[in-house]
Amino acid sequence: QVQLVESGGGLVQAGGSLRLSCTASGRTFKGYVMGWFRQAPGNEREFVATITSDGGVTSYADSVKGRFTISRDNVKNTVVLQMNSLKPEDTAVYYCAAGTVVSHQSNEYDYWGQGTQVTVSS
Repeated sequence: QVQLVESGGGLVQAGGSLRLSCTASGRTFKGYVMGWFRQAPGNEREFVATITSDGGVTSYADSVKGRFTISRDNVKNTVVLQMNSLKPEDTAVYYCAAGTVVSHQSNEYDYWGQGTQVTVSS
């Protein structure tokens, strides 16, 4: 059983930065693949980034490569998404997810946070 809580969302101007944090409870957190997804009104939930259980391998959507960085701290039970050079099209609700499969598909993940709103103004 894993519980996930996101924080760090807010309003930022284009070109700015935000740092999203996801804190997990449950002693098995360190064994899970972690991912970030986002969903904007009228759009399907889309993949943003994922990181393996040991933090050794990361993967990003083409739309965020070079701008976003995912990292994790298995002692603090946290995963972070550092978002730089933000664009208005990054506006969405961002969700933290945990699973057992390295995947870019939302239905492969087992646990989800409540989401945090990110709004980027032009």
